[in-house]
Amino acid sequence: MRPRSLPPSRFAATALALALAACPDPDDDPRPTPTFGATAQHEAAAFLSVGGTGPDDVWLVGAQPTPTSPPLALHWDGAGWTAVDTKILHDLWWVHAFPGGPVFMAGGGASVVRIDRESGGASIERLPTPPFFGNTIYGIWGPSPDDLWAVGGFAGRDGFVWRWDGQTWSEVALPADLPRAADGEIPALFKVWGRAADDVWIVGGVGTILHFDGTSLKVVTSGTTETLFTVTGTDDEVIAVGGGNSGIVLRGGLAGFSLDTPADAPLIQGVTVDGDGAIWIAGADGFSMKKGSRGAWQAVDLASTPQSMHALWADRTSASGAVWAVGGGVLSPRLDKGVACSSDKAVGTWAPTTVTPPAAMCPEARIDPKPDGSMARRWSELLLDSIRRDIPHPPKHARNLHHVAVAMYDAWAIYQPVARGVVVDEELTAQSADDIDTAIAYAALRVLRHRYETAIGGAISLDCYDRFMAKIGLDPADEHVSGDDPVAVGNRVGFAVIERFADDGANEANGYVDTTGWTADNPVMIVDRLGTNVVDPDVWQQLNLGTAETQNGIVLESSVQPYIGAHWREVEPFAISRDPESGLYGDPMGGYPSIADAEMVDWVVDMIRKESELDPDDGVMWDIGPNGRGNNPLGTNDGQGYAQNPVTGEPYAENLVPRGDFTRVVAEMWADGPSSETPPGHWLSLANQVSDRLGPDARRPYGAEAPVDGLAWDLGLYLVVTGATHDAAIVAWELKRESLGPRPITLVRWMAQNGQRTDPSRASYHEDGLPLIEGLIEEITEASAAPGERHHHLRWYLGEIAVRGWRGEPGDRKNTHTPIGWMRAREWIPYQRRTFVTPAFPGFISGHSTFSRAAAEALTEYTGSPYFPGGLHEYVAYQDEYLIFENGPSVEVRLQWASYYDAADQAGQSRLWGGIHIWPDDTIGRINGSRVGLAAAARARALIAGEAPSR
Repeated sequence: MRPRSLPPSRFAATALALALAACPDPDDDPRPTPTFGATAQHEAAAFLSVGGTGPDDVWLVGAQPTPTSPPLALHWDGAGWTAVDTKILHDLWWVHAFPGGPVFMAGGGASVVRIDRESGGASIERLPTPPFFGNTIYGIWGPSPDDLWAVGGFAGRDGFVWRWDGQTWSEVALPADLPRAADGEIPALFKVWGRAADDVWIVGGVGTILHFDGTSLKVVTSGTTETLFTVTGTDDEVIAVGGGNSGIVLRGGLAGFSLDTPADAPLIQGVTVDGDGAIWIAGADGFSMKKGSRGAWQAVDLASTPQSMHALWADRTSASGAVWAVGGGVLSPRLDKGVACSSDKAVGTWAPTTVTPPAAMCPEARIDPKPDGSMARRWSELLLDSIRRDIPHPPKHARNLHHVAVAMYDAWAIYQPVARGVVVDEELTAQSADDIDTAIAYAALRVLRHRYETAIGGAISLDCYDRFMAKIGLDPADEHVSGDDPVAVGNRVGFAVIERFADDGANEANGYVDTTGWTADNPVMIVDRLGTNVVDPDVWQQLNLGTAETQNGIVLESSVQPYIGAHWREVEPFAISRDPESGLYGDPMGGYPSIADAEMVDWVVDMIRKESELDPDDGVMWDIGPNGRGNNPLGTNDGQGYAQNPVTGEPYAENLVPRGDFTRVVAEMWADGPSSETPPGHWLSLANQVSDRLGPDARRPYGAEAPVDGLAWDLGLYLVVTGATHDAAIVAWELKRESLGPRPITLVRWMAQNGQRTDPSRASYHEDGLPLIEGLIEEITEASAAPGERHHHLRWYLGEIAVRGWRGEPGDRKNTHTPIGWMRAREWIPYQRRTFVTPAFPGFISGHSTFSRAAAEALTEYTGSPYFPGGLHEYVAYQDEYLIFENGPSVEVRLQWASYYDAADQAGQSRLWGGIHIWPDDTIGRINGSRVGLAAAARARALIAGEAPSR
């Protein structure tokens, strides 16, 4: 058994040279070796542990078949198999059952599940554990249900021992002379077993063997530095197994251990002792042997040859009790191809039920989410849903939003006496308002089908489009383009928009892949390893996430980030033009952020400080209403709020909440929009909310004297807002490509591993280190790491730099949160999900800041006011229901903004609270976004007024 993040090469199995066919001396062990048969298999998930209390009570646990499905958990009751849903989404590494009592399963996400057997079923409970998601419990054992031991680690290091008293887990102190890895790290601990409450044994990395005598843990010399994976024993001895390229079997006790390894044995992971006292071992390539009390090692045929047999269990209720073995592809991160076998011939075979996925169908509620809206509004809702289903790709979706808006606008403009189309510039007279709606519907349908038919969730989206068309009495299959009827007009416009932008530089035909030949300057950072292996800290570094997901939960095939939108500067804009001197659409305003900048350390410290403030329990309260926040000059956070509502003249009500709740909600709410529609879609959604609050008389584009109808209002609004976000993507992604600006995770870890830059007299000094700031960034010293002091849990790492931060999402995200506390700065991560961590493109400039300010300028220009209707808009995050990264907020949080600029500024700030941008990314993004938004608003206004030419 090995944690997923350890390098597979360490456990590469050697070819078996053991002469398995050689027959042992019959006098060695007169009992015949039992015949094994397969009892369970799963192609997509490995079995990791087997345990039980007798022939009619056997439990198998294992990995998750997919990241969105529960882990394997099976029960054999003597008559048949039952699959158990443990209600968690983490791999299960070990199982321990008590006769007639509860069963405990433990694994990833610091998870411990207790199953109490009850008449008519079972009660399943996830026990509360310390919160850090990265902790994996690899072994669990106890003399009683109210005295359990759990051991584990994180990424092959940071071993821990926890003890359960029936109510809570407490940490058991590791001995000061614990073996350390060559790099000084504390090794992970892998299994625990004992004979009694005062006789407990633990094994782990670097040959670690620990013994608990009822008072404390003590190191027992193992004589090896190889990894020990599993421990078991008898009344007379303890047996530990493990190894690396070859196997190890250790036998002994408090007086010491000696080797008893079969010749040429490969890695050994499983060990058990049967009811007659024979020792069984198993490991790589299905290797298995047994040894009686007076014999030699004998080969055993387990009837299966997985990558490795990971665990063994013997039913010791009788001398002839069955032996079980489980394993699979456990020597690689895949944890797949699970197998289980048993010597009990009465056991039936279990295999997973084949599940036929349901047909892709549009949810009834999403066929027409806004039936009282204009035709343009109704299609905008369908478009936003399509984005939410797809992989978040902000530039691509900004382009789709804009081109659908162009198609709908052009179909409408054909029937207007003044407005000019963007792509199609015909002039016709509509016979009725229904004709205009029909043309708009077909124009939108054609572009949407073309853009989303091959997207993630595309089958559902297309079904939504077709069923919506049927609802409004139109045939989605009617593609005729000849004539002046509204169907032909809409189809003609839709196909024209598709054709016009087919070669706009996005490389749509080839899946939007890079056309410019970008190659990485830095090696990939494995996030779960300490520090960073960056070569040039001024340049963005890709991440290896172990398991990678998008922000809306789509699991990616590769855990190494790609570079999304590397070529997006080549895309044809709506309104902006290149600067004749620089040749750029955007303005870096003096250069790109660099380690050489005197301000860089301040930017990094500011971001570390912001993460340290994501603490809902620190007692700090903030007034987050418009009277306390907002009203910033462009590109700053210098505003002091508003003395009164600029629309009503009334004072704003106080809005006090815990600072940590506000900052966590801000970081999550703006991360990808309320429903993961990416920032461009988020601003279209906000624009729709603004429209919903405006009365008919207030729909005056660009402050016109006369109001327009709802359809004309929506079409103009969509053209200007999506035009702004479309061009914002080009500007932001051009400067990202030009600068290749680093992300904070690289900057913090790089500075931290250098040391501290404050005190040259200390050995930890380095001119490129982090500054020492009391209470925020400190060196771990003997005094600070003394018992009871703030760094005691970091006492192993004297001389390193510690920061106050967030260690990562808790294992039970729905019910707990991770406290802010002292951690090694080399482990620092942003406030994001561990399967995401940081977006897959460079940092400078912030896309959120650019998109948001561009959209805010567009809304300001189009609505004729910088303020939300009534001078106040809000978003409600309900108590204990809203946050996804962890439980929270602890109180209801109402985000409030007076102006579109306030909302845009908060969107930019959210990326600093979330730890994925530094200040220049945000401020220069805002300034560039302002220029983009004004340009888009001007061109859209000219088109609507008939003053600008079509393309």
